[in-house]
Amino acid sequence: MTGQAKHSARRNGNGSTRPGLLRPLNPVRRRTEEVVERIAAQIIDGQLPAGARLPTEQAMMTAMGVSRTVVREAISALRARGLVTTRQGAGAFVNNDANRQPYAIDPEGLGSLDSVIEILELRTAVEMEAAAIASERATAAQIKAIAKAANVFTRAIAKGDRAIKEDFDFHYAIAVGTQNSRFVGFLEFLGGLIIPRQSIRTFDGKAELQTRYLESVEKEHQTIVDAIGERSPRKAREAMRRHLVNGKARYKQLADKAAQ
Repeated sequence: MTGQAKHSARRNGNGSTRPGLLRPLNPVRRRTEEVVERIAAQIIDGQLPAGARLPTEQAMMTAMGVSRTVVREAISALRARGLVTTRQGAGAFVNNDANRQPYAIDPEGLGSLDSVIEILELRTAVEMEAAAIASERATAAQIKAIAKAANVFTRAIAKGDRAIKEDFDFHYAIAVGTQNSRFVGFLEFLGGLIIPRQSIRTFDGKAELQTRYLESVEKEHQTIVDAIGERSPRKAREAMRRHLVNGKARYKQLADKAAQ
């Protein structure tokens, strides 16, 4: 390959990409996770050096065949891992201190029921208080948004959907209602990982079981909505605790059956 050809192969329109980065994704993998892993690998091995600008959203969407949502979720996850920083209007850049990574949860480690239960216990500790704070601080518009998210979840499961995104959006709306960016950041950091159905394909081929499970979740969501709407921190905290503890119990039963 000539020097000019090598130069061209290492650059795209914004001058910051490598051929290994901008290529179509494996169709089997979850989109966001593979984008994160691909960019992280190139940062860690030095192909994307400190200070380098990542490709534009449009460049990644076109080359990898993914949506803008996937790209944005991936950048958010990379930012949470301390690998990239973002600058308003300028894009995303490799963090100058990318080798010092903060606490992170590896999606590859969430394929077991035990790991799912651990995440549910972590969420319980944080989201109980988030619900209580939201009941005190959320504006009328934010409470309406929480109720709307619960209704969207209901409509999704009525159509037979697994409602993973809708489930996450409900909990995210509560985090927003705390008016505390740290709760929002926690939910953004975990992303879809907080929904066990994302990691464990528990209900594949078991539509009736899935329906019963999601209807239970729906009722618990509504209890949380009602408690927040009543401006009762005690009720909101208990409703969220019951919701997540019930979820842990359901998955614990699955883990026990798998062990047997």
